[in-house]
Amino acid sequence: MPESRYGWSLNGSLPTLEHHSIAKHEILRAYLAAYVQTLLSNPNRDEFKLTLVDGFCGGGSYVLADTREERPGSPLIMLDAMREAEALVNISRERRIRFDVDCFFIDEDAETVAVLNRTLIARQYGAQIGKSIHLWHSDFNTKSAALIEHVKRRMPLNGRAIFLLDQYGYTDVPADTIRNIMTQVPSAEVILTFNVASLLTYITDKDGRAEALLARAGTPGCLRGRSIEDIKRNQGDWRLFIQACLYPDLIQRCGARFYTLFFIRSEAGHGDYWFIHLSQHARARDVMTRIHWDKGNFFIHYGGAGLDMFEGIGYAPSLDSRVSNQAGLGFEFGTRERDDSIAALMEQIPRLVYSAPGEGLVFDEMFATHCNLSPAHAEIHKEAVARLRDLQELEVVRPSEKRVTTAKIQGSDLIRRPAQTWMKL
Repeated sequence: MPESRYGWSLNGSLPTLEHHSIAKHEILRAYLAAYVQTLLSNPNRDEFKLTLVDGFCGGGSYVLADTREERPGSPLIMLDAMREAEALVNISRERRIRFDVDCFFIDEDAETVAVLNRTLIARQYGAQIGKSIHLWHSDFNTKSAALIEHVKRRMPLNGRAIFLLDQYGYTDVPADTIRNIMTQVPSAEVILTFNVASLLTYITDKDGRAEALLARAGTPGCLRGRSIEDIKRNQGDWRLFIQACLYPDLIQRCGARFYTLFFIRSEAGHGDYWFIHLSQHARARDVMTRIHWDKGNFFIHYGGAGLDMFEGIGYAPSLDSRVSNQAGLGFEFGTRERDDSIAALMEQIPRLVYSAPGEGLVFDEMFATHCNLSPAHAEIHKEAVARLRDLQELEVVRPSEKRVTTAKIQGSDLIRRPAQTWMKL
């Protein structure tokens, strides 16, 4: 299978920035800023430690296809984001927070690493190379174990790390490698791209190719024994069907409790790339979901608006572009989609509350349990709960047993059925 690898040369011109990388860079920059802001909300902290890993770092700079304007690659985005965050955090603080961030930039092409070294020196980062900046000419997978041990030694109790794995295809990072990261460094997060369009282009029953491709992608058996010919013959939108079968297996094998999986926009219909965020914490998942809504022009979701994106079965006929014209439009993270999300949640949340054992559900626990299946972030869930409260279909109670009738919903609030139950479910 041909791979779309960028080419950097010490004597050549810069490669052109592709669409999926523009989207990735926008999200990366925004997420790093939000990540720092979230972790440094405590005014008493005096140090911030973090390890950043770019497993497919490239040469550090690109040019835009139309204007030929030079744009930074992910290593410069990471470094610049940390420099800017440190300056902003310390503007109004009497006691300065010291940033202790080390970065590992890895690429298997030696000349690409040499270009990145030159780029970093030109951008005034040369003094940090070999100290807080580490350039490795290597395949990421051969270094993953060493990186895990480095993070654990550096922060034994809370090894914070972000692994950016913008792989060239869909087999460069086995699911087992990600599982090792998520298991051994519970505070680590992984941002992974997956070229699902490439997989669908080359998948075929011929010579056992489908089984081989899915095994290399880390999802053997995700089609439950069905052949590609059978799927194409009997499923209207076979591409969506395969993706809807593929993604839960991939997520499960990666071992993350929380995740987002949305499509990087493509003019060709369903997105060429998956953009996947993996973590062990609901709060991290919520921060990333908010970024997707803020950057909705880059991303799209081909599922539903409520608590079950794919209606629980991996594939929904209502989302099939041959059955419903709406699927071609997708879920675009705009005003209409926010309204749709609130409406869907207002139908679904009461069913969760009414069927829950005990008095009801604590909001944070309810959100953490169901957030992976929803494209909505926590504030949208809270708005749905607030409207249900205002309609007297649910009650909201603070831990003090004080009933909340108008205030904003908080994570510790208990959501329960009203004393006078009249709603029919």
